[in-house]
Amino acid sequence: MPPRPTKLPKTASARNDATKGERTRTAIIDAAFDLFVRKGYHATSMRQIAEKAGLAPGGIYNHFGSKEDIFVAMLTERHPFLQVLPALQSAQGDTVEELVRDAGARMLRILGERHYVLNLMFVELVEFEGRHVPQLFEIFFPPLLEFAQRFAQARGPLRPIPLPILLRAFIGLFFSYFMTDLLVGSQLPPEFQQNAFEHFVNMYLHGILEA
Repeated sequence: MPPRPTKLPKTASARNDATKGERTRTAIIDAAFDLFVRKGYHATSMRQIAEKAGLAPGGIYNHFGSKEDIFVAMLTERHPFLQVLPALQSAQGDTVEELVRDAGARMLRILGERHYVLNLMFVELVEFEGRHVPQLFEIFFPPLLEFAQRFAQARGPLRPIPLPILLRAFIGLFFSYFMTDLLVGSQLPPEFQQNAFEHFVNMYLHGILEA
């Protein structure tokens, strides 16, 4: 049997090329992120992305086959919920109420620093008709469900509601808080804003009807 060829280690030049390629790819995603958020998907051209990334127009195709490939990479690598996930997983609380309050506050803090999440959502839902949502779901759902499982471990008499529904209600309620606060919060009278977060926590835990 002939000896197997020895696999030579990468040369410094090859390592530098790989690093340069990674830097270029990052620059492309950064440029596309800024343009997609500000202008939308269809109003952004590959030439504009290349120029903002400091590349010749054809250079972008060494890293991505199409503009949609760039958009998908941007969604799956830069979506704000990628920062929300670890924030939820690090939420503290021995009781369900403490856990919900802390997790909701952490989620709102992350989203509050990333208002562009609405722009990304509108691009995906309006310009792509939600085509990439299943791909995002595969990324986000497992760690979100892992967070929801902590509800069952915390102290508190939970009703027999499936964990995915508890999770959906949690995300929906506190995301609606973020959206309404962002869109109309400054227009509301002060008495409508006072203790608003606490009211949302109580509505999630207890509903709106008297016990």
